[in-house]
Amino acid sequence: MDEGRVSVQEEACFRAILTPNRSLSPRGFLIFMSAISVVSFIIGMVFLYAGAWPVMGFFGLDVLLIYLAFRYNYRAGRAYETVELFPKTLILTRVDKSGQSETLDFNPYWVRVLLTEWPDGQTVMRLVSHGREVVFGHFLSNEERREFAGALKLELEKARTAI
Repeated sequence: MDEGRVSVQEEACFRAILTPNRSLSPRGFLIFMSAISVVSFIIGMVFLYAGAWPVMGFFGLDVLLIYLAFRYNYRAGRAYETVELFPKTLILTRVDKSGQSETLDFNPYWVRVLLTEWPDGQTVMRLVSHGREVVFGHFLSNEERREFAGALKLELEKARTAI
């Protein structure tokens, strides 16, 4: 077994799954789209009876574009990252919206969690080790990044003292 790899029996000391926030549930999406469709249809019918029949098509187009925008947003929401800390390795796995994954591993003794805070409150979270720098957690809010960086730093300190 490679020193940097994890055996099947080894249990993670720390495991987190970072996912993008989607505040509208599938049921909420159905209700929202139904309401938009009904309102657009009613207003479109008013224009149809007034003799401006082409306007009805534009209301239908609006509903279609709103639907497609939300579907694209939900598809982007399938991306996630996992952070797993084992006694001898830290593994960051990124899975993009299409399901393709990338796995990066670090030695917990050498890796550092850096949280850069800009004057406007924006944050960037990175893992840094031996000249390699990886940005992660980009879809988290600034406050979530602050909390997660603190928690991961604490767990790395525990892992370093256990080595």
